[in-house]
Amino acid sequence: MKIFLKTLAVSALLFGSVSCHNDLDLAPTNSITADIAYKSLADYKLVLAKVYGSYALAGNTGITTSDLAGIDPGQADFLRLFWNAQELSTDEAACVWNDPGIPDFHNLNWTAGNVLLSALYNRSLFHVTVCNEFIRESSDEKLSARGITGADAEEIRLYRSEARFLRAFQYWVLIDLFGNPPFVTENDPIGKYIPPQIKRADLFAYIESELKAVETSLADPKKNEYGRVDKAASWALLARLYLNAEVYLGKGQGKYSEAITYSDKVIKSGYSLMPEYKHLFLADNDVNNPEVLLSINYDGVRTQNNGGTTFIINAAINAAMNPSSFGVPNGGWGGNRTTKNLPLLFGDYSGAKDKRAMFFGTKIEMEDPAVFTDGLAITKFRNVSRTGITAPSAGGSFSSVDFPLFRLAEMYLTYAEAVKRGGTGGSEATAVSYINKLRERAYGNTTGNVTAVSLNDILDERGREFYWEAHRRTDLVRYGLLTSGSYLWPWKGGVKEGRGVAESFNLFPIPATDLIANPNLVQN
Repeated sequence: MKIFLKTLAVSALLFGSVSCHNDLDLAPTNSITADIAYKSLADYKLVLAKVYGSYALAGNTGITTSDLAGIDPGQADFLRLFWNAQELSTDEAACVWNDPGIPDFHNLNWTAGNVLLSALYNRSLFHVTVCNEFIRESSDEKLSARGITGADAEEIRLYRSEARFLRAFQYWVLIDLFGNPPFVTENDPIGKYIPPQIKRADLFAYIESELKAVETSLADPKKNEYGRVDKAASWALLARLYLNAEVYLGKGQGKYSEAITYSDKVIKSGYSLMPEYKHLFLADNDVNNPEVLLSINYDGVRTQNNGGTTFIINAAINAAMNPSSFGVPNGGWGGNRTTKNLPLLFGDYSGAKDKRAMFFGTKIEMEDPAVFTDGLAITKFRNVSRTGITAPSAGGSFSSVDFPLFRLAEMYLTYAEAVKRGGTGGSEATAVSYINKLRERAYGNTTGNVTAVSLNDILDERGREFYWEAHRRTDLVRYGLLTSGSYLWPWKGGVKEGRGVAESFNLFPIPATDLIANPNLVQN
């Protein structure tokens, strides 16, 4: 059967030193048959690059194209869309821009017509589709029919397991943000097929089963190419899934013991903390990085994209902040900053004690949500090396900073929270020791160490450790604080002092366009 692949000319893809290896670049493959596209191991690796590359790029041929219709390509990549949903809806970030859909996030008043939420939903389903295609074409039956056997076939089976993980990750995004999305796998027909809607509990079971199914067939921890999935990444996603099980399955259905089991597997798998926290977010964070389990990789020359870490850096600074010092001399868009709640988590937010505190500005209060200098700017991500050298950047504004999807620090705090929530198989003493590892790195000594922690202490520690890493919305939902009137931040719910909103805003709506197009869907 003839298939029509979108052009896979992704001029640079992910795996390497700032941050690409040439052997994973994709060549153009317009309208071709599957047997030509997948005729050898090398061909499968080229298409695998597209599977990974769809995370980092908006489209196939530069900054003016997008895999998605109906949205500016500069806003259409996965990370920018995901980051907006996870951060702008919380106390950690607000945006002064008035682009369609953006004010809705911090105001917590989005609708099913929000263009950015629709784009995120469609981007995740696009990734699922790309993964499905690769999985479909890498079955044992397909390999046998194409005469691919032996070591080459085994290598392709590894690629297939990685694609299954990446699909599971996108289904985790959908279960977390949208609850009950449409559901399609490699076993469903290609073409005019209307997918069914899957219940949240059933999707939870599917993600869990997929991750456990590929667990043994993935590369051992730290044994794969940088930027590719290994067993530790699958354990980390399982731990994250289990930590949030009560959100997805309902009260009383927690899986905290399982969260302890899988976070512990990652902790004991050979990964270790990056010695200096700030080095996790620089342009050479792909070099000697023992902490990051899986990242989305960017290159300022070969993966040009106005999303990703290019967006995170440029939207966080303006001309007055000297963009050259951030490695983007022609950048600085002046969009995103934080509410006072984030710096106040640190107490002393100068960075003199806790080095994770990276802020710029003098006005902590956000009097006017449309003024960039109201509220502090975040200086955490920088397109420079550890020695201060600016990374190469086409046009002087694109970033080579890789974005961590999973890192060891998350597993320390997952373990600690699961213990505090009653999970078995761990201990409070070990939990406290893991938190102190993070605090010793942050302080450079033991002066910030603690002897005991509460659940709220762990949430605060997550805020200090993971701010602007697209965790906050998920964390606040799990703690029952995103919509609640018991925890407020400036302009939450659209008023200066903040206010609680309806609990329905703990989920994003299924886009109205998909409800119209797919009669199987019911709003979540």
